[in-house]
Amino acid sequence: MQQQRPDLLAPWAEVVPGYGPATVDLRLALPDDGYRYEVVEGVLVRMAGRGDEATTIAGVLQGELYAFVRPRRLGIVTTSDGVYKFPGAETGLIPDVGFYRAERRALIADRRRPIPFAPDLAIEVASPEQRPDELAAKARLYLSGGTRLVWVVWPSSGHIDVWRAGNEGAPAAILGTGDTLDGEDVIPGFSYPVAAVFADPLA
Repeated sequence: MQQQRPDLLAPWAEVVPGYGPATVDLRLALPDDGYRYEVVEGVLVRMAGRGDEATTIAGVLQGELYAFVRPRRLGIVTTSDGVYKFPGAETGLIPDVGFYRAERRALIADRRRPIPFAPDLAIEVASPEQRPDELAAKARLYLSGGTRLVWVVWPSSGHIDVWRAGNEGAPAAILGTGDTLDGEDVIPGFSYPVAAVFADPLA
Protein backbone atom coordinates (compact mmCIF):
# COMPACT_ATOMS: atom_id res chain seq x y z
CA MET A 1 0.00 0.00 0.00
CA GLN A 2 1.34 3.42 -0.93
CA GLN A 3 2.34 5.52 2.09
CA GLN A 4 0.87 8.98 2.36
CA ARG A 5 3.29 11.88 1.99
CA PRO A 6 4.25 13.31 5.42
CA ASP A 7 3.17 16.83 4.46
CA LEU A 8 -0.33 15.54 3.62
CA LEU A 9 -0.84 13.70 6.91
CA ALA A 10 -1.39 16.93 8.85
CA PRO A 11 -2.11 19.81 6.44
CA TRP A 12 -2.97 22.15 9.34
CA ALA A 13 0.68 22.06 10.51
CA GLU A 14 4.23 21.79 9.18
CA VAL A 15 6.43 18.71 9.35
CA VAL A 16 9.39 19.16 11.69
CA PRO A 17 12.59 18.49 9.71
CA GLY A 18 15.31 16.23 11.00
CA TYR A 19 13.14 13.77 12.91
CA GLY A 20 12.64 10.14 12.01
CA PRO A 21 9.66 8.16 13.27
CA ALA A 22 8.32 9.99 16.33
CA THR A 23 6.34 8.77 19.32
CA VAL A 24 3.66 10.64 21.21
CA ASP A 25 5.82 10.43 24.35
CA LEU A 26 8.57 12.33 22.50
CA ARG A 27 6.26 15.34 22.30
CA LEU A 28 6.35 15.62 26.13
CA ALA A 29 10.15 15.92 26.06
CA LEU A 30 10.38 18.67 23.44
CA PRO A 31 11.59 22.15 24.48
CA ASP A 32 9.19 25.02 25.07
CA ASP A 33 10.20 27.01 21.99
CA GLY A 34 6.94 28.74 21.09
CA TYR A 35 5.62 25.94 18.88
CA ARG A 36 2.84 23.47 19.58
CA TYR A 37 3.84 19.93 18.61
CA GLU A 38 1.66 17.00 17.56
CA VAL A 39 2.41 13.53 16.22
CA VAL A 40 0.40 12.12 13.30
CA GLU A 41 1.08 8.50 12.33
CA GLY A 42 4.62 8.76 13.66
CA VAL A 43 5.38 12.10 11.97
CA LEU A 44 6.25 15.06 14.21
CA VAL A 45 4.48 18.27 13.16
CA ARG A 46 4.31 21.74 14.67
CA MET A 47 2.17 24.87 14.67
CA ALA A 48 3.09 28.41 15.62
CA GLY A 49 1.81 29.82 18.90
CA ARG A 50 -1.57 31.57 18.91
CA GLY A 51 -2.38 35.26 19.16
CA ASP A 52 -4.64 37.10 21.58
CA GLU A 53 -7.88 36.49 19.66
CA ALA A 54 -7.57 32.72 19.38
CA THR A 55 -6.32 32.22 22.92
CA THR A 56 -9.09 34.43 24.33
CA ILE A 57 -11.77 32.45 22.48
CA ALA A 58 -10.27 29.15 23.63
CA GLY A 59 -10.12 30.49 27.19
CA VAL A 60 -13.78 31.54 27.09
CA LEU A 61 -14.91 28.11 25.91
CA GLN A 62 -12.66 26.29 28.34
CA GLY A 63 -13.98 28.41 31.22
CA GLU A 64 -17.64 27.95 30.31
CA LEU A 65 -17.24 24.21 29.89
CA TYR A 66 -15.34 23.87 33.16
CA ALA A 67 -17.99 25.86 35.05
CA PHE A 68 -20.67 23.52 33.71
CA VAL A 69 -18.81 20.21 33.95
CA ARG A 70 -17.03 20.51 37.31
CA PRO A 71 -20.00 20.83 39.71
CA ARG A 72 -21.81 18.03 37.86
CA ARG A 73 -18.73 15.79 37.84
CA LEU A 74 -19.33 15.01 34.18
CA GLY A 75 -15.69 14.68 33.20
CA ILE A 76 -12.47 16.59 32.62
CA VAL A 77 -11.90 19.70 30.51
CA THR A 78 -8.36 20.03 29.17
CA THR A 79 -6.45 23.05 27.88
CA SER A 80 -4.06 23.32 24.93
CA ASP A 81 -1.43 21.38 26.91
CA GLY A 82 -3.52 18.20 26.99
CA VAL A 83 -2.11 15.48 24.71
CA TYR A 84 -4.55 12.81 23.52
CA LYS A 85 -2.92 9.62 22.18
CA PHE A 86 -5.23 7.84 19.78
CA PRO A 87 -5.63 4.07 20.20
CA GLY A 88 -3.94 1.86 17.65
CA ALA A 89 -1.90 4.64 16.06
CA GLU A 90 1.20 6.67 16.89
CA THR A 91 -0.93 9.81 16.79
CA GLY A 92 -1.19 12.44 19.52
CA LEU A 93 -3.27 15.59 19.04
CA ILE A 94 -3.65 18.65 21.25
CA PRO A 95 -7.01 20.39 20.89
CA ASP A 96 -7.27 24.00 22.01
CA VAL A 97 -9.91 22.70 24.41
CA GLY A 98 -10.74 19.05 25.02
CA PHE A 99 -13.19 17.10 27.14
CA TYR A 100 -13.49 13.47 28.16
CA ARG A 101 -16.32 11.90 30.15
CA ALA A 102 -15.83 10.90 33.78
CA GLU A 103 -16.20 7.16 33.21
CA ARG A 104 -13.15 7.17 30.92
CA ARG A 105 -10.82 8.21 33.79
CA ALA A 106 -10.52 4.52 34.69
CA LEU A 107 -8.73 3.96 31.36
CA ILE A 108 -5.84 6.24 32.39
CA ALA A 109 -3.13 4.18 34.07
CA ASP A 110 -0.65 7.05 34.51
CA ARG A 111 -2.00 10.61 34.66
CA ARG A 112 1.49 12.01 33.97
CA ARG A 113 1.51 10.50 30.47
CA PRO A 114 -0.58 11.43 27.39
CA ILE A 115 -4.29 10.70 27.73
CA PRO A 116 -4.63 7.27 26.06
CA PHE A 117 -7.70 7.93 23.91
CA ALA A 118 -9.27 10.58 21.70
CA PRO A 119 -11.32 13.31 23.44
CA ASP A 120 -15.10 13.06 23.48
CA LEU A 121 -15.19 16.74 22.46
CA ALA A 122 -12.40 18.56 20.64
CA ILE A 123 -12.38 22.32 20.02
CA GLU A 124 -10.02 23.88 17.50
CA VAL A 125 -9.77 27.66 17.09
CA ALA A 126 -8.52 28.51 13.60
CA SER A 127 -5.49 30.71 13.12
CA PRO A 128 -5.61 33.35 10.36
CA GLU A 129 -3.36 31.27 8.10
CA GLN A 130 -5.33 28.01 8.44
CA ARG A 131 -7.77 27.00 5.69
CA PRO A 132 -11.10 25.16 5.94
CA ASP A 133 -9.79 22.09 4.13
CA GLU A 134 -6.86 21.85 6.56
CA LEU A 135 -8.99 21.90 9.68
CA ALA A 136 -11.57 19.66 8.03
CA ALA A 137 -8.78 17.09 7.75
CA LYS A 138 -8.04 17.47 11.45
CA ALA A 139 -11.72 17.18 12.38
CA ARG A 140 -11.95 13.95 10.39
CA LEU A 141 -8.84 12.63 12.12
CA TYR A 142 -10.44 13.29 15.51
CA LEU A 143 -13.64 11.52 14.46
CA SER A 144 -11.77 8.53 13.02
CA GLY A 145 -9.95 8.20 16.36
CA GLY A 146 -13.15 8.06 18.37
CA THR A 147 -14.04 11.70 19.09
CA ARG A 148 -17.80 12.20 19.10
CA LEU A 149 -18.06 15.96 18.62
CA VAL A 150 -15.70 18.57 17.12
CA TRP A 151 -16.17 22.34 17.12
CA VAL A 152 -13.96 24.26 14.67
CA VAL A 153 -14.13 27.97 15.52
CA TRP A 154 -13.45 30.59 12.83
CA PRO A 155 -12.77 34.01 14.41
CA SER A 156 -12.32 35.74 11.04
CA SER A 157 -15.88 34.95 9.91
CA GLY A 158 -17.59 34.53 13.26
CA HIS A 159 -18.91 31.01 12.68
CA ILE A 160 -18.39 27.53 14.10
CA ASP A 161 -18.32 24.26 12.17
CA VAL A 162 -19.88 21.38 14.10
CA TRP A 163 -18.59 17.93 13.16
CA ARG A 164 -20.24 14.79 14.51
CA ALA A 165 -19.28 11.12 14.56
CA GLY A 166 -20.93 9.27 11.71
CA ASN A 167 -20.96 12.35 9.50
CA GLU A 168 -17.32 12.75 8.47
CA GLY A 169 -17.95 14.05 4.95
CA ALA A 170 -18.76 17.62 5.96
CA PRO A 171 -19.76 19.64 9.02
CA ALA A 172 -23.11 18.49 10.37
CA ALA A 173 -23.95 22.13 11.12
CA ILE A 174 -22.50 25.59 10.60
CA LEU A 175 -23.43 27.98 13.41
CA GLY A 176 -23.50 31.76 13.18
CA THR A 177 -23.80 34.43 15.83
CA GLY A 178 -27.56 33.96 16.06
CA ASP A 179 -27.16 30.30 17.01
CA THR A 180 -26.26 28.38 20.17
CA LEU A 181 -23.61 25.75 20.78
CA ASP A 182 -25.06 22.53 22.17
CA GLY A 183 -23.20 19.84 24.09
CA GLU A 184 -25.63 17.28 22.66
CA ASP A 185 -25.22 13.80 24.16
CA VAL A 186 -21.52 14.43 24.84
CA ILE A 187 -22.11 17.12 27.50
CA PRO A 188 -25.89 16.95 28.07
CA GLY A 189 -27.44 20.23 29.10
CA PHE A 190 -24.54 22.46 28.06
CA SER A 191 -25.34 25.36 25.76
CA TYR A 192 -23.64 28.66 25.01
CA PRO A 193 -24.48 31.46 22.55
CA VAL A 194 -22.16 31.62 19.56
CA ALA A 195 -22.23 35.42 19.77
CA ALA A 196 -20.72 35.20 23.27
CA VAL A 197 -17.85 33.07 21.94
CA PHE A 198 -16.73 35.93 19.71
CA ALA A 199 -17.61 38.84 22.03
CA ASP A 200 -14.70 40.95 23.33
CA PRO A 201 -14.63 40.32 27.12
CA LEU A 202 -13.24 43.84 27.66
CA ALA A 203 -15.83 45.64 25.54
